[in-house]
Amino acid sequence: MTKALPLLLVAGSLLLAGCGKTRDVLPPEAWQPAPAQAGTGAIDQAGTVPPPEPVRSTTLAGSQAALVEAAGSDTILFPFDSYGLDEKARQTLGAQAEWLGRNPEVRVSIEGHADERGTREYNLALGERRANAAKNFLAAQGVGTERMSIISYGAERPAVDGSNEEAWALNRRAVTLVVSGR
Repeated sequence: MTKALPLLLVAGSLLLAGCGKTRDVLPPEAWQPAPAQAGTGAIDQAGTVPPPEPVRSTTLAGSQAALVEAAGSDTILFPFDSYGLDEKARQTLGAQAEWLGRNPEVRVSIEGHADERGTREYNLALGERRANAAKNFLAAQGVGTERMSIISYGAERPAVDGSNEEAWALNRRAVTLVVSGR
């Protein structure tokens, strides 16, 4: 045991010598977290914190979400057994055309839909006429037809389930979908 003690003392002093490096020590006031502040981070004389800055959009340019954000909707609705565009549909499509004009690399597909009433063949044809009505309006606003395709789903893909006027009204629609872009 007497031979081991000096060896232990030497090993201990070598360890302590290696730990002799100085480290940056923070003063005690830096140990406290900074007070939470909103807005610019400045607190006025009365001790109030200014309101936070508004949150900016994080939608990806050229995306479906960006289309909806700019145009208000990607969907237009139709009256029963019709493919005519009402004023609201024209406004929505006009806003979509403006967005497409600002995003020339974007291609879209326009889906035509019908409610469940009518035969399968009739609803597919009506969905196609609805999709074409939207496409033709966009083309008249300057969107190149090579950037648009159409497809009809008839009554095969309802937006909402139900066999009542409210459900049917929401299922009679054309939807503009971004298929490629940035």
